[in-house]
Amino acid sequence: MTPPSTGQRALAEALGTAFLLATVVGSGIMAERLAGGNAAVALLCNSLATGAILVVLILIFGPVSGAQFNPAVSFAFAMRGELAWRIAALYVACQVAGGVLGAWAAHLMFDLPVLQFSLKVRSGFGQWFAEAVATFGLLLAIFGCVARAPAAVPYAVGLYITAAYWFTASTSFANPAVTMARALTDTFSGIAPSGVAAFIAAQLIGALCAVAIAPVLWRAKPRAT
Repeated sequence: MTPPSTGQRALAEALGTAFLLATVVGSGIMAERLAGGNAAVALLCNSLATGAILVVLILIFGPVSGAQFNPAVSFAFAMRGELAWRIAALYVACQVAGGVLGAWAAHLMFDLPVLQFSLKVRSGFGQWFAEAVATFGLLLAIFGCVARAPAAVPYAVGLYITAAYWFTASTSFANPAVTMARALTDTFSGIAPSGVAAFIAAQLIGALCAVAIAPVLWRAKPRAT
């Protein structure tokens, strides 16, 4: 089978991230409308939809681009020498653009203004620390599965994000592209633009910690003599 071209890989990252954000934003809008003011029910619906779509998207696009959909993941693999830096940079550009388009698509589907900014303030040490923890755990889940059970990556990522919605104070953005796109939606899943930089910084710190500790946990298997 012919390996995917650079263009195919870039398109897969853009489409995958677009569908991810359409799900995050769209399911948040739908959940808030149907939950009757019950924030816990709305968050449950939002988290289940997000975890489910991640499994599907990774299964679809994994063979094409690796289905990263996350600048923190792309940079982490580049730091490990498993993804060329120029490809990582291309992926990040596609992920950010795809995320914005996905958020806008959700607005169109629910007859909302396409261009908007969130007013939902998400700030404070607890939320920043939560983003570092969420991203650290996500990268460990990916590295661990890649090292020992590659076929489990889609399910591990989907389940991890579903759980992390609930055990982190920030509801686990764990993704710079998602964070930027969610600043452009004044809906259930939004984040005020003033909080974006701190969230992204925390996410990158979490990713760096995962890159540092993963080789200690999963050493390369010795070659057969």
